[in-house]
Amino acid sequence: MKQPRKLELTALVDFPLVQPGDIVADLILHALDENRISLEDGDILVLAQKIISKAEARLVNLNNVHASGQAEELAAFIEKRPELVELILQESNSILRKRPGTIIVEHKSGFICANAGIDHSNIKGPWGDDKDWVLLLPEDSDASAARIRSYLEKSTGKRLAVLIIDSHGRAWRNGVLGTCIGLSGMPGLVDMRGAEDLNAYKLRVTTIAAADELAAAASLLMGQAGEGTPVVHARGFPYALREGTAAELIRDKEKDLFR
Repeated sequence: MKQPRKLELTALVDFPLVQPGDIVADLILHALDENRISLEDGDILVLAQKIISKAEARLVNLNNVHASGQAEELAAFIEKRPELVELILQESNSILRKRPGTIIVEHKSGFICANAGIDHSNIKGPWGDDKDWVLLLPEDSDASAARIRSYLEKSTGKRLAVLIIDSHGRAWRNGVLGTCIGLSGMPGLVDMRGAEDLNAYKLRVTTIAAADELAAAASLLMGQAGEGTPVVHARGFPYALREGTAAELIRDKEKDLFR
């Protein structure tokens, strides 16, 4: 009899508010201890982007931003603050779509998102709780994940993976869901081509966005408002761990029918 497949997700409670300069891996180890979780080989830590950006001091006060003429013109059309639009332009490779209230860009990291991932919500700390402060995405989320993973592995002696996620919309469906923006030690995509289905038919085109699937599952526990659970421990990931990058998940422009 086959053993049932099981994926266990645990949101770490009482995780502290992250401050600029904090060592996130240390905070994770302390939270794991407080939540009575001992890491095992193959475990994955899923982290909300906000705690990475805050620790890396990716905070900007809009009063310190000079808006260019392009930003002023675009801001008038999309009805956003010119200084915010200037940051969006600085964080983007190109603008793909725009309408009043919304701007869709290709972020410098290559993925498509609204407002270059710049966020106003839950921005509170020594910098104050003020509408003038915004939070940028990490400069290199894969590198951030790799640093945290290396620290955790050296501290525990276990083979681990780290996944950094953010909330993104989708071209075909309503609502946002957790999406991978950086990873280390796990696959972004799992290639199932050549595997047989229940009828012995060999799959020809199937690839699974495994990192995004885990990101969406963990996001259910993190929540989107004031839950205060930005770290989820995952055990039982059903695919083999390997080195990977978030770039695996980005469709080539020439194959993207929506650009």
